[in-house]
Amino acid sequence: MKVTPEDFFREITLRFCSSLDINIAIQRSFQYLREVLPVDEVFLDIHDPQLGAIRRIAHAAGQDGSKLPEIIPLPIEVWAWGQSIDGPIIVDSTNKDPMVRKIAKLTKNDGKSDLSLPLRIEGKKIGVLILRANRDGVYSKEHVDLIRLIAEPIAIALSNALAHQELLHLRDVLLDDNRFLQRELSPGLKDAIVGEGSGLRNVMEQVHQVAPLNNSVLLLGETGVGKEVIANAIHYGSARSNGPFVKVNCGAIAETLIDSELFGHEKGAFTGALTEKRGRFERADGGTLFLDEIGELPLQAQVKLLRVLQTRELERVGGTKPIPINIRIIAATHRNLEQMIAEGQFREDLWFRINVFPIFVPPLRQRREDIPALTRYLVQAKSRELGMTEVPAIALGALERLMNYDWPGNVRELQNIVERELIRYRGGSLSFESLVSPPYTQKEQPSSNVNWESLKPVSLDEAMAQHIRKVIEFTKGKINGKGGAAELLRINPSTLRSRMEKLGVNRTECGNA
Repeated sequence: MKVTPEDFFREITLRFCSSLDINIAIQRSFQYLREVLPVDEVFLDIHDPQLGAIRRIAHAAGQDGSKLPEIIPLPIEVWAWGQSIDGPIIVDSTNKDPMVRKIAKLTKNDGKSDLSLPLRIEGKKIGVLILRANRDGVYSKEHVDLIRLIAEPIAIALSNALAHQELLHLRDVLLDDNRFLQRELSPGLKDAIVGEGSGLRNVMEQVHQVAPLNNSVLLLGETGVGKEVIANAIHYGSARSNGPFVKVNCGAIAETLIDSELFGHEKGAFTGALTEKRGRFERADGGTLFLDEIGELPLQAQVKLLRVLQTRELERVGGTKPIPINIRIIAATHRNLEQMIAEGQFREDLWFRINVFPIFVPPLRQRREDIPALTRYLVQAKSRELGMTEVPAIALGALERLMNYDWPGNVRELQNIVERELIRYRGGSLSFESLVSPPYTQKEQPSSNVNWESLKPVSLDEAMAQHIRKVIEFTKGKINGKGGAAELLRINPSTLRSRMEKLGVNRTECGNA
């Protein structure tokens, strides 16, 4: 079908600019192109400088379309040559240019003809439109002159479509972030720091020193002392306070999912990866990443974490493109990392990275003066959280009872005790008379007929083994989950199993599995 240059220009421009969805636009254009030119397929590729490759973003074909990869890496010399080409070129057996022959091989052009049209915006090459015929040697100078006419409108349409795709992607990212943050944010006690002027005075002085800076911080202290609250204070006292504050409990992620959870994955990276996923590092870009219980990370994950901290770049699982990140790291642990380094369980080079400014958060038993204020605050906060119509008073003598308790579970245990007391409340005041140590921590009173001098001291390993056996007997062999030995001992289940194996503790000898 013969067509005038003016009609060709008008029809292609109208069709290609008819939709911001590039796949719809190329399908409409293909229907017209096959009427006026020898065309069996049309490809639209964009140039990706970071990958050094061309990436296929749209394709239209008849029934016998080619199955080509979405990404075609290019050798450096081919990439440079492609950037220098200004006008349309014919790729078929009649073109003996060595670079053209390389292009033909990369794009599986054997026995076919391609007419390639470079697309530029303000002199910068952004992509290429390729018309393909399933016969060799079908394109002529007349076809080259005709297709040259549509280079500018198609380049503009492609640029607009890419900008539209980026806006849709950013919208999805914002929606995803919003859903993520809604899950992360919950009513509670995370913003309150009770004891800033007393038991936590030294801690808060250090927080005020380090918060305005960008260096890493390592929070040390027993489980339940409030390390997350301190991490919140550091983030919201920094220049990153308007950025995201993303929390990761390293001990709560299955080892097989750690890479995906921290660094994200590409669509199709593994079975079940139906969509791309941004990991916690990407979500924290421009803000702070809080790595709680960092001592529970497996060594393989520690290696990848160290690489990200060193390069400030990451790669998603299944991805090849480095993604730059701008984050501040706050790590926390109840473990002795130096001992773990000596035992080969924690990387020394990672420890140097995170141990720039360590802050020790003392246990509640070492700041008993904070217990009255903490209890009053918790009673008020938990009453609101439980939907109670009144805030109960605290009975005389109750605070002394709380201050005399050692709080092995620290502030977290105090929260639970207060909540339990409020649930049982039926009027009057809160006495906390039911406060007792958990069964597994109760100390047996020595019998008067025990000859203590006859008891032989045991090694630390044997003492640990005996204690683990007693706890497993108490849990009837249960290791994981609520009320399991790992929870009672306040360590990760995998760590407990490793320690049991090292100490020769057999679960079946201690209780029913």
